[in-house]
Amino acid sequence: MITDDQSAVVQFLDAEGGAVQNLPEWVNDQTTLIDYYQAMVTARLSDQKAVALQRTGKMGTYPSCLGQEAISLVCAALLRQDDVLIPYYRDLPGLLRRGIPLSDVLLYWGGDERGSASNAWGQDLPNCVPIATQAGHAAGVATAIRIRHDAGDPMRVALCALGDGATSKGDFAEALNLAGAWQLPVVYIINNNQWAISVPRAIQSGAPTLAQKGVAAGLPSFQVDGNDVIALHEVISAAIDRARQGKGATVIEAISYRLSDHTTADDASRYRNSDELQEAWQKEPIKRLRHFLHQRGLWDENKEQVLKEQAERMIKKAVQTYLNTPLPTIADLFDYHYANTPDQLEEQKRDALNREELRQKMQHNEAVGGHQHD
Repeated sequence: MITDDQSAVVQFLDAEGGAVQNLPEWVNDQTTLIDYYQAMVTARLSDQKAVALQRTGKMGTYPSCLGQEAISLVCAALLRQDDVLIPYYRDLPGLLRRGIPLSDVLLYWGGDERGSASNAWGQDLPNCVPIATQAGHAAGVATAIRIRHDAGDPMRVALCALGDGATSKGDFAEALNLAGAWQLPVVYIINNNQWAISVPRAIQSGAPTLAQKGVAAGLPSFQVDGNDVIALHEVISAAIDRARQGKGATVIEAISYRLSDHTTADDASRYRNSDELQEAWQKEPIKRLRHFLHQRGLWDENKEQVLKEQAERMIKKAVQTYLNTPLPTIADLFDYHYANTPDQLEEQKRDALNREELRQKMQHNEAVGGHQHD
């Protein structure tokens, strides 16, 4: 349960999956926690494949969500389908939960914007790579929701995910100010994974907690153990319910740890202590929930193997779809900038298409000539 003590970190499970306080009643419905566990394992395996694709030159730079799967997943799981998720670049688990095909995610990180444009995305916003710009977008979405809301119907909710580094940006402060002043139906959840690229949380901000940055905007602000799915479920569901009832926004700081490099273009071993990393591995969310399920007799090695086999089949199919997707056409470079394309751009488009046609003819002639020579 969320309390008024904003210095307390909400936690139900310790690192070994043991209960540290009385558990909520919904935990007795084992299907929810098993669902969370299966989704987190699937997300981790998908994440590992994405890193492997980048390492083998089949995809662009990729930001891993290793060790942070619980936060994104629980956020997405608690939203209604007509709510709006405003994700950031570490939200692979949430995207999969919202029904985004893994092939779309891979396509996006492969440099193809069509990965953010399929019908599966609905009204959810695409991945946000610039730091904190999505915070203002979320306030705008929530404003539109409130304006269009019909009295008597449950309020739709916007949920914005961002990293600890985003809380140091002006966009974040401005968005919270709007959310507080206008009582917007939005939840801001900070994934405090302790590192903003190579800058540790300890020197990034002088604030004792990141959650308390919401206090200046008049928003209830809480810290939660981001490796504890039960605690996340309790805190996030309460915040979503508050927004849905028209009572305004909430700020949540979910404390986790980035077990991976910042992205595949980073080498965290250059600035991060290995002992700190090993300690963080002992607290990660999948291991913690697996211990809890084992202790209750709800999970075993056979179920684990079946889950991994199912996930691997899904991932293999998604990778093939991604790799077999034809490249965008040259025309796509020009067609989506203006409602009415300027003459100068049309001329550049014609020139580019002519050059592409010439290139293809030359390739064809070289291939034919090679066969004749053989």
